[in-house]
Amino acid sequence: MDPRRLAPPFEGSDTARELIARIGHYLRDELDPLAVELGVTHEHGADRETLRRVWKRSNELGFYGMTLPEKMGGAGLSVLDHVLVKEAIYASGSPFAPHVLGELSGPPRIGALVRTATPYQMERFILPVARAEKSICFAITEAEAGSDAGALQTKAERGSDGWTLTGRKRYISGSPVAELAVVIASTSSDPAVRETTAFVVELDAPGVRVEGGYKTMAGQSHTADIVLEGCVVPDANRIGEIGKGLGLALGRITVNRLLHCPAMVGLATVALDDARAHAMSRRQFGQAIGAFQSVQHMLADMATELAAARALMLAVARELDAGGDARASASMAKLFCSETAFKVADRAVQVLGGQGIVQGSRVEFLFRMLRMYRVLTGTSEIQRNTIARELLAPARAA
Repeated sequence: MDPRRLAPPFEGSDTARELIARIGHYLRDELDPLAVELGVTHEHGADRETLRRVWKRSNELGFYGMTLPEKMGGAGLSVLDHVLVKEAIYASGSPFAPHVLGELSGPPRIGALVRTATPYQMERFILPVARAEKSICFAITEAEAGSDAGALQTKAERGSDGWTLTGRKRYISGSPVAELAVVIASTSSDPAVRETTAFVVELDAPGVRVEGGYKTMAGQSHTADIVLEGCVVPDANRIGEIGKGLGLALGRITVNRLLHCPAMVGLATVALDDARAHAMSRRQFGQAIGAFQSVQHMLADMATELAAARALMLAVARELDAGGDARASASMAKLFCSETAFKVADRAVQVLGGQGIVQGSRVEFLFRMLRMYRVLTGTSEIQRNTIARELLAPARAA
């Protein structure tokens, strides 16, 4: 972070401080040169083999599985520490930021499964992901099941040789580079009954294919559909109890909503830094444009709103560490951070002017990326629904 920027004191543990410093060296000394060598940018991502190289190296350095339980080699971080480490990674501006901790298809995807995984599942699926030997994705969304995650059409029918899965999962992050998928499917024979169960599906199994061919508005192509056409999986691949699949998938939803915030705050910090640097270097009418009050006010608003979003994010992290429920406040954080980060990116484009609207400019990418976060991982409208439900629950009970 630029030392001339107003920076609050570090609130995390010594472990988190050390991790941030070590990861910073890794990003600067290894990943930034690798990105330049291979032409990897935020928009033109690395291929699977390059990602494997990054995952394995991150694992060797102790970063990849740091969010896992300590018994699996995790760092034993508090939620606050996790948030601060992740924020620092994204604030680096590295196109490899999502891959240092394996967020796309690594350990953060399996943390919620550890409590229910059988010894067989631990050995065959969970531990290989934790060791960066395999990658995994979560497959819930369908054409008619997005925010209403329980309205699944993918079916799992039980037979003598296991379960036969049929259906199509849509917009599954990480699926183009994954070997495994946690598929949530309906196991009810009655369409009116919402009963969902979780299964681990190996994506090279017969009756499974991954169909890509589309990019997000941010230009990235790490999202695809998973098509299941009579794919048979053994009952040993069933995770948890029958009928508990959606609960398993959403079991850490409060924490997970908060843990998307440091990515948004980190990326918005990059946008603010780029806007500030441009304001100091770009000259018009004989002086830097940062001398004009209109530009100064945009930068001041960006910094103020970003500080407010960050403060809310850290407050919710402390609430969770203290054992609080935090359902409403985590949704507030996701709502406010996503909306604020996009506003920061929007103003950054304005500060950069013509340079800010040209593809290839980093703030132009950040504008598109941060616009997506208002939809990803629970839309702003869903967050408002959650907040309102928590606010009105006492009135309903009365």
